[in-house]
Parts: sequence; structure tokens; C-alpha cells
Amino acid sequence: MQTAQRERLAENLAEVRGKIAAAADRAGRSSDDVRLIAVTKYVDLETTEALFELGCCDLGESRPQQLWARAEQFAARPVRWHMIGHLQTNKAKRTAPVLSWLHAGDSLRLLKAVDAAATADRRVQALLEINISGDAAKHGIAPDDAPRVLEEAAKLPHLEIRGLMGMAALAGGVDVARANFAALRELRDRLAADAPDNIELTELSMGMSGDYQAAIEEGATMVRVGSSLFEGIER
Repeated sequence: MQTAQRERLAENLAEVRGKIAAAADRAGRSSDDVRLIAVTKYVDLETTEALFELGCCDLGESRPQQLWARAEQFAARPVRWHMIGHLQTNKAKRTAPVLSWLHAGDSLRLLKAVDAAATADRRVQALLEINISGDAAKHGIAPDDAPRVLEEAAKLPHLEIRGLMGMAALAGGVDVARANFAALRELRDRLAADAPDNIELTELSMGMSGDYQAAIEEGATMVRVGSSLFEGIER
């Protein structure tokens, strides 16, 4: 990667981290409580490697085939791979062995498929994806169905259900996004109060480049940021 491009990447990363810290401070939280997931699906291997060398160990992919390839290319490095996009059940068997976090646990059927593909010594940490915006075109579990899915998912031996993931509505801007994020946090809190004994719902994966600051202010513990990291970078 050319020096100028690497310097721009470092500047972008520093800016995103600064905004994460500022949003956390506004919410009376520590920035250490917010994990940055760098979404690398639109950038090449060289840029992804540079990002890792700058200290990003949590990398997110939304396409399983690219996740498989990247995991192989980074096999000797301590990367935590996050599957943030929809995963078809027929791709679970190949995906689970390289996965640290499944964000898009959008159905009980998928969770069971990932559980069957995982192992006792490599369990997958998973989030229930909730269709919090009510958009029929989005994947995700309906909020009213979440208690039932959580109860069944708690029985899966190779998954650790850690929290919820959600995406804000496309229309309405930051104000609508903030309302969606608040609703997801409130749902997480209700579920946590009655969760099975082996479940601790500590994580909220919400917020992307356009709204991650609002997500942090509403309680996000993970933000999925892509385009803000790569502004001005040739892809």
C-alpha cells in the first residue's frame, strides 16, 4: 500500500476512534466498552492488511465466500472474524470453523445450523438479529418472537448467545435510527431480565458509518463501520 494511502487510512481510523470516544463520553460511558468492527467487504486484501497492522483485530464481512478467503489469508494472525451479513444455512458448515462472532443470527434454523457446524473447543459467539425497524425487506427476528427464539437458542451447546444486533431503518435519518436503537436496547433489557440461566445478554451490535455515534449514545457495545474508514482510499 502506498505511503500516502496508508497515512490516510490511519487518519480515518483515528477520526473514527475519536468519534467513538466522544459519543461514549456524552453517554457517560468508557470508549473501552465499545468495540469497533471494521467492515472490509469493499476493500482489497492490501488495505485489509494495513488496517489490521494499524490495530484493528475485529474485522467484519457480509459475504461468506470472502470471509472464507480472508480467514485463510490471515490464518497466522489473531483476527476475530465477524459475520455481519445474512448467512444461508447451507454455508454454515464452512463458515462456523473460522468465525468468532455471528452478528446476523436471524432465525432459529440458522442458529441450529451454525451450532451443528461448530465444536466444543471452538464455540461461536452469536447475536440474535432483530428486525427492529419492521422493514419487510430486512432479515431478522420479529421482536415479539425474540423470547421464544432465545429460549430455544439457549439449548444449543456450541453457541454462546451474547446479545442482539439490529439495523436502523433506511429512511428517516439519525432521529429514526436513534429511536430504533433505543427500542433494541429496551428489548435487550427486557430479554435479559428473564433470560435462561446460561445466557448473559451484554452485547448490542448496532450502528454503521452514518449513525454509529447515535448508536453508542443509545448503548451500542459494537459498531460496524466501513465507508468512514476508507474515505479517500483507492479500493
